[in-house]
Amino acid sequence: MTATPPTGRPAGTPAGGPAGRPAGPTARHAARPAAGRVELPPGAVPGDPRFVNEDLLPVPLAARRWTTYNFAALWVGMAHNIPSWLLASGLVALGMDWLQAVLTIALANVIVLLPMLLTGHAGPKYGIPFPVLARASFGLRGANLPALVRAGVACAWFGIQTWIGGQGIFVLLDKVFGGHWGEAARIAGQPWTLWLCFGLFWALELAIIHRGMDALRRFENWAAPFVIVGAVVLLGWITVKAGGLGPLLDQPSALGWGPGFWRVFFPALMGMIAFWATLSLNIPDFTRFGAGQRAQFLGQALGLPTTMTLFALLSVLVTSGSQAVYGAPVWDPVALAAKTDSVFGLLFALVTVLVATISVNIAANVVSPAYDLAHLAPGRIDFRRGALITGVVGVVIMPWKLTSTPELYIFTWLGLVGGLLGTVAGILIADYWLVRRTVLDLAGLYRVDGPYWYRGGWNPAAVLAFAAGGVLAVGGSHSAPGSGPFPEAGLIPFLKPLADYGWAVGLVASMLVYVSLMARRARTAGTGG
Repeated sequence: MTATPPTGRPAGTPAGGPAGRPAGPTARHAARPAAGRVELPPGAVPGDPRFVNEDLLPVPLAARRWTTYNFAALWVGMAHNIPSWLLASGLVALGMDWLQAVLTIALANVIVLLPMLLTGHAGPKYGIPFPVLARASFGLRGANLPALVRAGVACAWFGIQTWIGGQGIFVLLDKVFGGHWGEAARIAGQPWTLWLCFGLFWALELAIIHRGMDALRRFENWAAPFVIVGAVVLLGWITVKAGGLGPLLDQPSALGWGPGFWRVFFPALMGMIAFWATLSLNIPDFTRFGAGQRAQFLGQALGLPTTMTLFALLSVLVTSGSQAVYGAPVWDPVALAAKTDSVFGLLFALVTVLVATISVNIAANVVSPAYDLAHLAPGRIDFRRGALITGVVGVVIMPWKLTSTPELYIFTWLGLVGGLLGTVAGILIADYWLVRRTVLDLAGLYRVDGPYWYRGGWNPAAVLAFAAGGVLAVGGSHSAPGSGPFPEAGLIPFLKPLADYGWAVGLVASMLVYVSLMARRARTAGTGG
């Protein structure tokens, strides 16, 4: 079978459609609309290697064929993974009962769906990835700023997911082989068998993404229902161990519904939103392959909030059940599955861990930074090289540190990430919907003489909005003594009250600053200033 490269074009088909790859001097052609979607005619984009390569060009209309099911399956596959499980079960470990945890996660995913749909709109319409969309607001060169922020976060997430997946394989195989793997000689403080699992899992992920986006689409189509079955099986097992559903539902909240709950709820809500804040930025990397707006809208609306809420429900019920059975909540599903003595159960859990982790990691944490890194140096880095760089960076950040406790994972890591990515999302949404009303000069996104060159390729309004929103969103970041990298009083003490609302503060602040600066720029241009 012919492999499909990341652009979605059949292998061997040149960029720019049947007429071949655009080359030579700039030709100012108008883009062709088709049922609300836009495609570049041949020759409309110059072959400037600083800003153009095949992976960054718009996907041709004929290759935009992802359906509602493809998008829904993508979200099912991405939502049903171990870090998602840790996210929900971590709330139980922090003192919430099952109802409080599920409501928190459901509300967070309904909230984050809105920016997801708003930024995703540009994908089916123009066929462009996230870093190219960012050129409209940040400028052709300035778009590297949000792209690198996004790429850095994704590389860290890739490392976290790969470590969790490799660790899960190690724990389960150790159980299968009678505990002897854990007794192997140690390298850098860990058994060499754990490093072997980590390395093999890493290589498997990159091998799949090397096949391109169409291979990813096919993988997600069957991985999604398989992972759901695995989670339901785990729920059934712990329910039998607990003696029925009653003990799972009867575990009381340690926080109640008073001030103690609300002190945990708001930072937890921002953490839940931050979990998918990365995808709310780079969702055009996937929707650019959509057959239309209906496919991406329904696929995401049906896929994200429903599956995350269902998975959260499964997670907190299983964690509550573990508390009833073992006297303390076991928030790691791998550690919980390892408690079974059934070899078949262990092998089934092993396959589920593999499928679930690969499903989310290559979709959420390899595809997008590969585009972002390609955008940094289009003439030297293509999609596949970007994916390899992502893989290398992800294994040198010591990802096991970030998931060592629920507090560090949810409040410190996700809170910081959410604030920065919310800031970028505010600028992108403001530019695309409020300033430009979804109308872009598609060819101009690739031209140094186009409307998005601004000042030397940078838009000062976007940079200032990013700085203002970023400082307000993360400037007050703080940690309890001994549980995080920030001072207890906050990096900037008077901003500490805003830290628990980082994503929302960053999004709203950057949006307001950007719109006001662009309005001032338009007035100045109109008066000849």
